[in-house]
Amino acid sequence: MAAAGRADAATAGARLTHVDEHGAARMVDVSAKAVTVRTARAVGRVSVSPAVVGLLRGEGVPKGDALGVARIAGIQGAKRTPDLIPLCHPIALHGVEVLLSVTDAAVEIEATVRTADRTGVEMEALTAVATAGLALIDMVKAVDRTAAIESVRLVSKTGGRSGDWHRS
Repeated sequence: MAAAGRADAATAGARLTHVDEHGAARMVDVSAKAVTVRTARAVGRVSVSPAVVGLLRGEGVPKGDALGVARIAGIQGAKRTPDLIPLCHPIALHGVEVLLSVTDAAVEIEATVRTADRTGVEMEALTAVATAGLALIDMVKAVDRTAAIESVRLVSKTGGRSGDWHRS
């Protein structure tokens, strides 16, 4: 019940920007928006078995450099976001950084994406994390079929008309 209350309070007066007045999906026209520097940072994790943690910290997984492959996949995912998310604008990305760190039970993933454009890069940062996670699972699945992507979420964004936002 508390979650519903938060949703009601958060959405009072809000509207879905990708839906027109008739309820049809649409791509938002951003042509009148100013070009500004924008960044977004997203995080997530892939839970893995102790055996995978040992391999990642040691000799590596059978398929090769799992963390390197995941990092490149995350960068590639950010670049291909408009091909995967139907209503995302194709925008020029000026920087994509994907960091992976091995903990005792997971691989933590953080992606930061930058542009100077008319719309933000939140979806690109989220896609980078999700794509890196999927690639990591592909690299470790022979050792751990239970590996799972968890808690992919936006943690901050800067720039644009709505300004800066940081998850509390």
